[in-house]
Amino acid sequence: MSSHSVGMEIVEDVVIVGAGIAGLTTALGLHRLGIRSLVLESSERLRITGFAFTTWENAWKALEAIGIGESLRRQHYLMSSIVVASTFLEKPAVSEMSFKGHDIRCVQRRSLLETLAKELPNGTIRFSSKVVSIDESDDHFKRLHLADGTILKTKVKIHFVLFYNFINYRVLIGCDGVNSAVAKWLGLQNPVFSGRSAIRGNAHFKGGHGFEPKYRQFVGKGVRSGFLPCDDENVYWFFTWTPATKEEEMEDKPLKLKQLVTSKLKDTSDEMKSVIEKTLLDDIISSPLRYRKPWELLWGNISKGNVCVAGDALHPMTPDIGQGGCLAMEDGVVLARCLGEALLKPGVEDEEYERIEMGLKKYGQERKWRSFDLITTAFMVGFIQQNDGKVMSYLRDNFMLRFLSGLLLRKAGFDCGKL
Repeated sequence: MSSHSVGMEIVEDVVIVGAGIAGLTTALGLHRLGIRSLVLESSERLRITGFAFTTWENAWKALEAIGIGESLRRQHYLMSSIVVASTFLEKPAVSEMSFKGHDIRCVQRRSLLETLAKELPNGTIRFSSKVVSIDESDDHFKRLHLADGTILKTKVKIHFVLFYNFINYRVLIGCDGVNSAVAKWLGLQNPVFSGRSAIRGNAHFKGGHGFEPKYRQFVGKGVRSGFLPCDDENVYWFFTWTPATKEEEMEDKPLKLKQLVTSKLKDTSDEMKSVIEKTLLDDIISSPLRYRKPWELLWGNISKGNVCVAGDALHPMTPDIGQGGCLAMEDGVVLARCLGEALLKPGVEDEEYERIEMGLKKYGQERKWRSFDLITTAFMVGFIQQNDGKVMSYLRDNFMLRFLSGLLLRKAGFDCGKL
């Protein structure tokens, strides 16, 4: 299927809001099946905030399904183990778990998004295209209004073409992040603040950093931090904590953020300190950690008619098990598969809307429990690792470090299947 002009209008099979991980994975999955999509991105270029993320085995299975696993593997280190240390004890508790036999890497967001975008046909991504509202005039007829005045509407059989900037579509997918306009339209509640914030950074060591390919994590005194080398020169790091005051959030003050991390981690390892020291101010960001109440996925609408959500628009979660981006890639493969079955099935056009509706319902059923499980697990792991209470700290540092590392591997042992 392809986009084509009808008179002065354009017809698209699928419109995706948001060119992040979920949006581009879905678009590429559809492209591999021969289905054309239009991706609307509000910013002027690909958004690479966040720098990098742990790419667990479930994500590599999704990347294999859409055919870009191998090129990304070549650019990033294979992690050999995870080392979790309780930094603030006189005699630090340390637990190391081998990743032998597991494909785990720290992938740079820029590499992933650029690789996805490069595989898509020219013109698939439309930048500077912000969705400002969605309205519905009757059962099958939804209109998207963009900031530049363009209107996108659900395809109907008779077209009255009034403007050149009308684009008709069959399916609308919201991959527009935690503040999703599409999720709001579906009736999903806004994500809630977890009470914690994260600072993330990328340290560039020109000529090489010399770190072993290990995932190092430090917990204790109410903070959680860690770093992972992506390749020979880039090291990704994170720091999560509970801001005591509004001022401590300082989202747009990188110098203050760097000073805050340095002061909070004065007892941590020299390696961690050297990574933070090496980070340029342009390479530090901060964001509040928000998540969707997991039970909302059980009784809320993941899809309605020919509209659905994926990625952070569906399952925003805290980053404590490193699965947000990985889950978004799973969504993209499952969604492309379910839509492929609906759109490529021969049948009369009158039944197409029903087939799409059933396909999106199937996708929602498949993703509901998986998302519920990971949001809940991430919240629980974060609560344990950042807890400052005496009893919890004692139990964590003496008995739970290895259990928590094993939990990360168990949750990553999921296969979203092929297209």
